[in-house]
Amino acid sequence: MRKEFNDGWRFRKAESNTYQKVCLPHDAMLSEKRTPDAGGKSASGYFLGGRYIYEKTFELGEEAAEKHITFEFEGVYKNAEVFINDRKAGGECYGYLPFYVCGDDFLKVGENVIRVEADNSMQPDSRWYSGAGIYRPVWMHIQKKSYIEPEGIQIRTISISPAQIEVKTEHTGGEIEVHILKDGKEIISGKGDQVILDIPDAKLWSDETPELYTAMVILKENNREIEIVEETFGIRQITWDKNGLYVNGNQTLLRGGCLHHDNGILGACAYDQSEERKIRILKANGFNAVRSSHNPCSKALLRACDRLGMYVMDETWDMWYRKKNAYDYANEFEEHYRQDIKDMVKRDFNHPSVILYSIGNEVSEPAEKKGVELAREMTELFHELDDCRPVTGGFNLMIIANAQNGKAVYKEDGGRDDSNENKTAGMNSTMFNMIASMVGTGMNKAANGKKADEAASPVLDVVDIAGYNYASGRYPKEGQLHPGRLIIGSETFPQDLAKNWEMTEKYPYLVGDFMWTAWDYLGEAGIGAWSYHQDAKGFNKPYPWLLADTGAFDILGNPTGEALWAKAVWGKAEKPLIAVQPIDPDGKKLVKAVWRGTNAIPSWSFRGCKGRKAVVEVYTQEPVVELYVNGKRTGKKKTKLCRAVFKIKYEPGVLEAVSIGADGKEKGRSSLASAKGKKGIQIRMEEKEVRTGDIVYADIRIAGENGITESCADTELSVKVDGCTLLGFGSANPRTEERFDTGRYTTYRGYAQAVIRADTPGRISVTVTGDGLKQAQAQVLCINEKTVE
Repeated sequence: MRKEFNDGWRFRKAESNTYQKVCLPHDAMLSEKRTPDAGGKSASGYFLGGRYIYEKTFELGEEAAEKHITFEFEGVYKNAEVFINDRKAGGECYGYLPFYVCGDDFLKVGENVIRVEADNSMQPDSRWYSGAGIYRPVWMHIQKKSYIEPEGIQIRTISISPAQIEVKTEHTGGEIEVHILKDGKEIISGKGDQVILDIPDAKLWSDETPELYTAMVILKENNREIEIVEETFGIRQITWDKNGLYVNGNQTLLRGGCLHHDNGILGACAYDQSEERKIRILKANGFNAVRSSHNPCSKALLRACDRLGMYVMDETWDMWYRKKNAYDYANEFEEHYRQDIKDMVKRDFNHPSVILYSIGNEVSEPAEKKGVELAREMTELFHELDDCRPVTGGFNLMIIANAQNGKAVYKEDGGRDDSNENKTAGMNSTMFNMIASMVGTGMNKAANGKKADEAASPVLDVVDIAGYNYASGRYPKEGQLHPGRLIIGSETFPQDLAKNWEMTEKYPYLVGDFMWTAWDYLGEAGIGAWSYHQDAKGFNKPYPWLLADTGAFDILGNPTGEALWAKAVWGKAEKPLIAVQPIDPDGKKLVKAVWRGTNAIPSWSFRGCKGRKAVVEVYTQEPVVELYVNGKRTGKKKTKLCRAVFKIKYEPGVLEAVSIGADGKEKGRSSLASAKGKKGIQIRMEEKEVRTGDIVYADIRIAGENGITESCADTELSVKVDGCTLLGFGSANPRTEERFDTGRYTTYRGYAQAVIRADTPGRISVTVTGDGLKQAQAQVLCINEKTVE
């Protein structure tokens, strides 16, 4: 039996003796002070790190003496140590992998105390906001002395025509029965630790048909059931050759985006509903793949991808044995990387959504023989553990070429080496980001030369699919230079998507594109900022910059012009889509960063901006667009790379775009309208009915009397809740000193968001107030208590 173990914890900072009650998941870093002096600087969003202690007291009855008890931690950042009754029982130094702690030798009948200590006090330790503490769920496995190992069931598709699967079970004692169910009905069964089953009338899993099955594995002794474990899986087969990537024999192109692990105003906390919401929104807007950047993602995200049909490139690390920051995982890498791979494969194996393993991101080690051999060893280990999935990596050819030429940027302690005396450290991806921010998308051509090719080819030829970070200039030539090499755009500029996708559809050896990024995130502050703040110049933005300010969706899940543009490029838009670059009422100059192709938003409501220049973007695959303001045609333009850009004067009312086909006939139209009348607060609860323990998103807007969001009248709001707990409240403002844990925040482009956890059955409510605005309230029904076993 597996039980949630998230309630009843108390938490304190190591230097404090004062505890507070918390319910897991919990991000300790989110409550830290933000300061210009923070060791992580802009990378961490100017949050401080710290040492954190969690404790939980719980009772075990007399029957516990005959049980095997294991604690599962899905993720603790970082350097976790677990103590049971004041004795160290286990831990994990890497902050992004699950780990298990056996309690058999430490637990007792009666009262027990489990303590978890986490430490990310030594900063900088990451190139983005990491969060800290027990930020993913915890489970307690209570089993008999004969038991099935946690994550001990491995299900592999042997063939799809006919459909045949293999089920392996690791267990202690007893005998195994396997029953395969579809939609609750048994379709076939077998016996044994390793059983091969033919699946009649099998429904295959893919992004378009995410069909899932359940393996009910029963452990028996003397014909008595000892334990039942259910494992969800999909029947699907991944193959690849020089002509492409295939899912169930069908050539598949990956419409991808990169994702960091945080959940916006919730910090690093991984909730089922948050991860599913993110994938659901991406899926609805044309994405069929995500890259977990640059670490293993949460189990909740993988489950969501399984259910909804989203392919996953699951990545291991952002560094190998060379540091990118003074206190990052490079310090522990060489001791743990093999076990990390084993743990990752064990966790991922049954998830049909995981179709690619990535061995790392923008590492410079492949510039030398040791790094290439390490890549070979890791690839072979992945193949040994799982021969059903290809291995890739996010390789930056320029970084590898510069490192091979001895152009050191960072010393072995992770700091800058301006003397250039250290010839082995190589180019760090942070330095690459700084260079890219200066030269823009021209960086794509930096890897075109022969030297970059020669430097990177040894490692690119080791993996199954060569991942190219910012090297799209090479795409057309690779078919001739490297016949047989399969490549993927593992990280690309979003503004290059149209050009990249055209090549993806043209060259069979190019299997997909992953834009940076699909969803905005905390930290790497301002790398994509298009801002009227003049301190937005340069790569490293000063305090109080908080967000990367890049992404097809902002941290609340609202689409930007890049989401609409991508949808049109992929042929998923049924009509022309409109977005407008936000207008500054004071007419200040716009500062632009490279990790964004547009800052446009789907709005035509900019109060106080009448007569000012407006940049309107229309996205469509049709060759011509006509633009109308209040019924009057203001322009007609040809599209370029699925976009037409108009510069007009802002006039409140209705903005309408009409797409015209090659035959001169109208193919579609859409419109945006301005907010009218007195502004007010509107709240929309994303769920109508929930269970105790569920979390709910409340979308909050400043809108006119006609219900249209006003993008140019941001207001500080306060939120109060009843019958629930406020987990976070904030907006997508990338530059602010406001905090997500105070209940007060200013809207951004008219939007804010509150996230609550349902505590008690009955009506739960969210109330929002703001100066000069009428109070607004929204409710949701919590029907009964959630039970999980």
